Amino acid sequence: QVQLVESGGGLVQAGGSLRLSCAASGTTFSDNAFGWYRQAPGKHRESVAAISAAGTTYYADAVEGRFTISRDNAKNTVFLQMNSLKPEDTAVYYCNQGSFGVVLGGVFRSWGQGTQVTVSS
Repeated sequence: QVQLVESGGGLVQAGGSLRLSCAASGTTFSDNAFGWYRQAPGKHRESVAAISAAGTTYYADAVEGRFTISRDNAKNTVFLQMNSLKPEDTAVYYCNQGSFGVVLGGVFRSWGQGTQVTVSS
C-alpha cells in the first residue's frame, strides 16, 4: 500500500522560506512522478509543482521562480523548497504520485493529511 507523508509546514513571515518533504513508501519511488498541490480555505485544490521520474519539472505560474521541486530517489523523498513566500501561499500542501500525466492532471482517488503552511503579512 502506497503511503505518502507530508511534513515541513509551519508559520512563516512573508518573504520567508520553508522546505516541505514528502516521504513515500510502498511504491517503486524512482519509477513515479510526484506532484505538490495546495488547498486554501474555501478554494479548490490546485497544482503547485511536479517532477517526472526523469527529473522534468513543472511549476504553476503563481510559484514559478520562487518554488523548487526536487527528489531524492535514495531517500524516497520529494521536496518543495519555497522561497519568497507570500500570504497567498497559505494553504494545506499535499503530495501525490503517478505517471507524469496523472500528476499534472492532479486527479487522485486519495490524499494524505497534508502539511499546513501559513504565511503572515
